Amino acid sequence: MATTFPFAAIVGQDDMTLAIQVVAIDPSVGGVLVLGDRGTGKSTAVRALADLLPPIQVVKGCPYQCDPTKAAQACAVCQTQNKLPTERKPVSVVDLPLGATEDRIVGALDLEKALSQGIKEFSPGLLAQAHRGFLYIDEVNLLDDHLVDLLIDVAASGENLVEREGLSIRHPAKFVLVGSGNPEEGELRPQLLDRFGLSVQVKTPQDVALRVEVIKRRDAFDKDPAAYKAQWQGESDKLQKRIVKARKLLNAVVVDDDMLTLCARLCQQLGTDGLRAELTLLRATRALAAMQGSKKVKPEHLRTIAPLALRHRLRRNPLDDTDSGERVNRCLQDMLAA
Repeated sequence: MATTFPFAAIVGQDDMTLAIQVVAIDPSVGGVLVLGDRGTGKSTAVRALADLLPPIQVVKGCPYQCDPTKAAQACAVCQTQNKLPTERKPVSVVDLPLGATEDRIVGALDLEKALSQGIKEFSPGLLAQAHRGFLYIDEVNLLDDHLVDLLIDVAASGENLVEREGLSIRHPAKFVLVGSGNPEEGELRPQLLDRFGLSVQVKTPQDVALRVEVIKRRDAFDKDPAAYKAQWQGESDKLQKRIVKARKLLNAVVVDDDMLTLCARLCQQLGTDGLRAELTLLRATRALAAMQGSKKVKPEHLRTIAPLALRHRLRRNPLDDTDSGERVNRCLQDMLAA
């Protein structure tokens, strides 16, 4: 496996790194969409996500990485066994290539065994590998429509159903969707856009000193990836411990009725559809508070999270070409000042 650039060494894209840490603390936030200029570190940051994630306990040998403590959510094979051998594995961050076929994504008949041994056996796909982890789609706005439909169905149900070639397989497929792309190359379908909890706009940094620092760090990594990663291992460990500590604190963080009312009023004022926006605000602000060691969600947490959670849910206003994140900030500021 190729060595990934250390997450702790990423500079200049604060919103992006913050959003990734929030979903690492609470995957129920719903994933991250990163849109912006080419060459701004979108793919680098997502692939470095593994640095933040502590290993998980899985059933040994299970292709779906079932949780041994949750038998009801396990695959059909694991549900039939009493004592399951376990092991610890890194959380999966699975790349979904742009040209991947449907069979590669959902799984299909194992042709080698079918032809050589005459056995009908299921060969799990990328969705099986991504269970309890992260599924990353680069250039997500260029994904074929039929694959978008497929991912929406699986993301909504939390399981993958494959019925083809005489096989009928159902297995758990709960993953956090992370996508990146350049909006100039095409727009996302609204149905898929709504599946992302947080959305980040990244731009090319204009500060010369910052650009120089990015170049120096990337060049040092390219010269010796292993040595550079080892150099940043201490900082990576600190980040991971911070994520683990925040996860433990998460359920103790209080979101009072006043804060929930503020979230609901903000979404109402901005005209977001449905109630997914409020739920995202609730979960993401709680995760941010836990990350900062706070036991209560405060207005400053909402100020930080609101643009990330709502910018991609706003309806377009042809008479207002203001950046959608600015529209969210302006609306929230007016409400807090009232």
